[in-house]
Amino acid sequence: MIPTRVTARTPVIRLLKSCNFGQRRNTLSQRLISTTVAANRSSSNFDSKDINEIIKPVPIKPFENRYENVGEELCGTLEKSELIKLLNKFYRRPNLKTLAKEQGLDSNLLHQAYVSFRRYCVESSSLPVDLHIVLSDILQGSGHVDDIFPYFLRHAKTMFPHIDCLEDLRKISDLRTPASWYPDARRLQRKIIYHSGPTNSGKTYHALEKFLSAKTGIYCGPLRLLAAEVFEKANQAGTPCDLITGEERRLVNPDGLSSNHVACTVEMSSTSTSYEVGVIDEIQMMRDSCRGWAWTRALLGLCTEELHICGEGSAIDLVERLALETGDELEVRKYKRLTSLTVLNKAVENFDNVRDGDCIVCFSKADIYHASRQLEKRGRSCAVIYGTLPPRAKLAQAAMFNDPADKTKVMVATDAVGMGLNLNIKRVVFYSLMKPIINEKGEKEMDIIPPHTALQIAGRAGRFNTTWPDGEVTTFKGSDLHLLRKLLKTTVEPVELAGLHPTAEQIELFAYHLPKATLTNLIDIFMTLSTVDNRNYFLCNLEDFKFLANMIEHVPLALKTRYALCCAPINRKQPFVCTMFLKLARQISRGEPLTHDWVWRQLGWPLQMPTNVTDLMHLEAVHDVLDLYLWLTYRFIDLFPDADHIRDMQNELDDVIQTGVKNLTQLLKNAETSSSFNKNILEDEDFDVTSKKMRRKRLQSIMTDQEDVKNSLTDAFSRASSNRMNDPRLVNFSKGPPSVKLNEGQSMADILVERGVLSRDMLSKLKDEILEEKDHRGRKGRWRRK
Repeated sequence: MIPTRVTARTPVIRLLKSCNFGQRRNTLSQRLISTTVAANRSSSNFDSKDINEIIKPVPIKPFENRYENVGEELCGTLEKSELIKLLNKFYRRPNLKTLAKEQGLDSNLLHQAYVSFRRYCVESSSLPVDLHIVLSDILQGSGHVDDIFPYFLRHAKTMFPHIDCLEDLRKISDLRTPASWYPDARRLQRKIIYHSGPTNSGKTYHALEKFLSAKTGIYCGPLRLLAAEVFEKANQAGTPCDLITGEERRLVNPDGLSSNHVACTVEMSSTSTSYEVGVIDEIQMMRDSCRGWAWTRALLGLCTEELHICGEGSAIDLVERLALETGDELEVRKYKRLTSLTVLNKAVENFDNVRDGDCIVCFSKADIYHASRQLEKRGRSCAVIYGTLPPRAKLAQAAMFNDPADKTKVMVATDAVGMGLNLNIKRVVFYSLMKPIINEKGEKEMDIIPPHTALQIAGRAGRFNTTWPDGEVTTFKGSDLHLLRKLLKTTVEPVELAGLHPTAEQIELFAYHLPKATLTNLIDIFMTLSTVDNRNYFLCNLEDFKFLANMIEHVPLALKTRYALCCAPINRKQPFVCTMFLKLARQISRGEPLTHDWVWRQLGWPLQMPTNVTDLMHLEAVHDVLDLYLWLTYRFIDLFPDADHIRDMQNELDDVIQTGVKNLTQLLKNAETSSSFNKNILEDEDFDVTSKKMRRKRLQSIMTDQEDVKNSLTDAFSRASSNRMNDPRLVNFSKGPPSVKLNEGQSMADILVERGVLSRDMLSKLKDEILEEKDHRGRKGRWRRK
């Protein structure tokens, strides 16, 4: 260990602390709206797109009142033809654009507002009295056409409410001083100790020693596996410690009171409870485009006298800058790897050359399955670990591999082994150095793994005080060996920026000003207006959040409920999980408790032992659904009463999945001999609502809710979705499609929108897709009736 002290406290900061600067308690909304920003703070808009391109207009329907028309009684009837001429004349006025621009209406908004205003005036059965009188006076020569402008502006501001509150929205979305969001932490004289070092250097061990010896403490880990491991170690060491993750709460005190120590996932860390010692693991994760905000929040907001952070040295400079911002003292302790790690001169080349203690690292399920089959053909039993495997199954596979008495001597895994599991690996073998990624355009492409990923995974080889203390690393293909050497020698790029995320309170304030906007639109507006200190922070990717918000847009929910649901940890690549999420949201909107009987019916419980890899993947998706139920239990306690029953189901499912993974090679054989086997399921396709194929799946998944289907769909609609309905896991219409009675003048589309099955936007997109598909089939000269 090489200790280095860096002091980030300055005389100015000490002066501010001594004067109790910032001691006054403010509500979060007041702090957010505060515009006090340091003069030298640099900032930038997250998106250069014009706010007016993001705002969606509030639809204003023509007013229908068949019983009274005061304006008509006072001034007489307005001739529609004359009224249209008058309104067109008003729109052509040369000074209209100038007046509109002064009020925040660009040419695009002006045109939208005018079209809506003209339709409102012409199609309404009765107009507001003041507007009717003004229009009548102008038509009779007693007024000027410009007199219409105040009423037009009133209409425009109703359509575009952001016009009157744009400055307030900019203040709410000002993210340049996130340290000020945590006044309790700012009142403390915190000391930050940065434990910097590679994998297997003992950095986390030293931090946890401080955690265990403190009177009170909190550990924040990147994975629930790590949080559970610290929970177990602390209690075994005689330090009562609770476990808090998104899906689980375990209090060790028999009286149900919280212990003085807690191990949690970083997202679940409390910024309002005071602790003597805090530990944040894998601090370099602040750079993560999706979850980085959680590490930033913990670093800035934990109320601890002594804060220990562990991770790569790449984040030291950023932490120093943030410590200057918060006024905390920083000490950096650097560690070296405890055991050797050798890059071999020869690649494995053939599965015959695989040795005991090898871990073959793949970056796709297809490669994992292929490697497993090849090893099985050679009589080698292997443990398998990949990202979607449930935590208990991962631990079981790791235990098999680590047990010297077990015949399983080889592991095949994805990069999931890079973090969260203790593995006795002698040699890491990179099956490939290419990994599928999603680029900035949302397209899937293959790219070389970054140096920090290569170092993280390679560092898992060799473990202090185990069977294999010294580690080795190589590639499977000889052509990749030179590139691996280059990656491992490359200096990891420093972490330049820490992630931020809009809070529920910020979005709620946005919704107060824009009550008609959807949650997705609120997020888009927030991202467009937000200002961030671009020297230290960035706004995290919110696409997953928006994906869920789009999915439940048509479900009637309160904003806080909708926001909480959109924060759910869901893998959107799994259509079955997304379908169940939608069903859960509907039940919540109805206020109906989600009992274990309801869950049983939806999942078709009890489930059968998997006979092929497709069945195994479905069971993993079911496990994720049960995880989702448990996650929601702690957000909507009254509506999710059967958490204990669901845990029993999950434990039973864990055993089934573990058995399936043990027999993975046999499941692969069964799948490949099946006529219905689809090789595409081996690829990690992204379930994206923006793609045409997935939009259809989204619509069809809506139809799996039997109750809604029976109430809402016609024969034509069920025929259009016959492909999806043939899935045996979905509802079976044995009695034929439901019938729907239409009132005079009412279309099927109106019924679907009214009952929440579709939104107007979804209906429009569906129409476009049907027309496009019809045109495509017409060009090819064939048309099939479904």
